Amino acid sequence: MIAQIAFVLAFAAGIFLFARRVREIRRNISIGQAVDRTDRKNERWRTMTMVALGQSKMVARPIAGFLHLLVYVGFVLINIEVLEIVLDGITGHHRLFASFGGRVYDALIGAFEILAALVLIACVVFLIRRNVINIRRFRMKEMDGWPKSDANIILVAEVLLMFALLSMNACDALLQGKVAELMAAGQEIPEALSHYIEAGSFPVSSMLQPLYAGMDVDGLIMTERFMWWFHIIGILAFLVYVPYSKHFHIIMAFPNTWYSKLEPKGQMTNMEAVTNEVKLMLDPSADPYAAPPADAAPVKFGAKDVQDLTWKQLFDSYTCTECGRCSSECPANQTGKLLSPRKIMMDTRDRLE
Repeated sequence: MIAQIAFVLAFAAGIFLFARRVREIRRNISIGQAVDRTDRKNERWRTMTMVALGQSKMVARPIAGFLHLLVYVGFVLINIEVLEIVLDGITGHHRLFASFGGRVYDALIGAFEILAALVLIACVVFLIRRNVINIRRFRMKEMDGWPKSDANIILVAEVLLMFALLSMNACDALLQGKVAELMAAGQEIPEALSHYIEAGSFPVSSMLQPLYAGMDVDGLIMTERFMWWFHIIGILAFLVYVPYSKHFHIIMAFPNTWYSKLEPKGQMTNMEAVTNEVKLMLDPSADPYAAPPADAAPVKFGAKDVQDLTWKQLFDSYTCTECGRCSSECPANQTGKLLSPRKIMMDTRDRLE
């Protein structure tokens, strides 16, 4: 019961802190200028499905795109097992879904393990790409300091979370084996072992079992429980941290692509003041020196601060993942000039904060 109360309090704290941060970000975005992005809803749903859910833009760079797809699919599907962990924590059960999952449950756990291993490998490759291989877009000036640390923190955290998940399963499988041995010998199952029923398939974590095979039953239970708590508390900490990180795009990418601009690329919205000036120039009867009407509103060109941008542009800044693909494709940036589209996004977000 104490463990259940502790879990519920930790879970509630994580959700509360995440929701509070989301409210702050919504408040910041709402200071932008109004722009209507609610038309052509069917096209917007299609765009979101293709870009955010289908990852269609990632194929432009196949290596990074494939690795990103592994992490993305793993993140989505492994959350099914996280749901079971959450329900176990609330109800006090162990592997709640196993009681009615049968072979389907075994197949799912096996698939989750394979995905966890692939996510772990992909994150290690990403760490090497960011810190060892000399990829220019990761070495640009705006990536010094916190942006680089932020990326590494998330990648290391994902490696640790996946290792904890696999270690938890490895100890669980060993404990299931202990229970099976006692049952085969006709011995009574101790209460501490009673809930380690035979359930799940462990194609990857079985490779980690030699690390823990020398432990006694108490040591295995303690390690399994530690990895369980480390995994779920780590996920809750990740949930709280993500809205302060560039990785908030995990969530923001979906509404951001839904509200994306559907007009042809390069099509710009004319400023009324500029249009009127052009019309005056083309009108031979117009007096170019005539004073503007007394009630005419002052004309403002460009953006002096974030309040002059639209809410969608502010939304974009929170969705930016700082990958640097925009800067690496920018003709001005390619010549060595300081202009970096990524830095504009990062500076906008920093100014909002």
